[in-house]
Amino acid sequence: MRKIIVLSMISLDGVMQAPGGPEEDTSGGFKYGGWVAPYFDEVYDKLLVKQLKPADLLLGRKTFKIFADYWPERENEWDGINDVTKYVMTSTMKSDWKNSVFLKSLVDIKKLKNSNGSDIQVHGSGKLIQLLLKNDLVDILWLKIYPLTIGKGKKLFDKGTIAAAFTLIESHVTPSGVIFANYKRAGRVKTGTVGT
Repeated sequence: MRKIIVLSMISLDGVMQAPGGPEEDTSGGFKYGGWVAPYFDEVYDKLLVKQLKPADLLLGRKTFKIFADYWPERENEWDGINDVTKYVMTSTMKSDWKNSVFLKSLVDIKKLKNSNGSDIQVHGSGKLIQLLLKNDLVDILWLKIYPLTIGKGKKLFDKGTIAAAFTLIESHVTPSGVIFANYKRAGRVKTGTVGT
């Protein structure tokens, strides 16, 4: 069985919308696109390179379009991006980007997860992540938490997220204050009374 790893850039208040640039996603009147740019530093770059090792990708339609428009000509910035399989959740899109496979349903994602192969990374893809969280299909979270609040915008944990426990497996803090926190799924939420 393959593990599904969600990689997400989030603000302290959980916003994940348009981290990469002003025009990335302006839906809902979002005006803070590119909010991660001021936080890149040498430590951040080294940690990011570790996360961008070749791995099959599972992407939503909008993120796939952004990736397909950008990455085919920039493989030197992400080794192997054109060679890995890009699984895309869409019923309407087509692409000639090498190794793109189109999935139409949650059943297709479950079949993919239960197949043999490498772990699968999910980048961006807010609606897809909501579907994965709601159906308990996320095995690992690789979060980059930025030291700012945005208020309005699409959130990583939104409607439909189930109660689930995670265990911290690795963490780093960059000089610019970005927290890299990697969590693995750890069963159900446990409750109790503090101090007893």
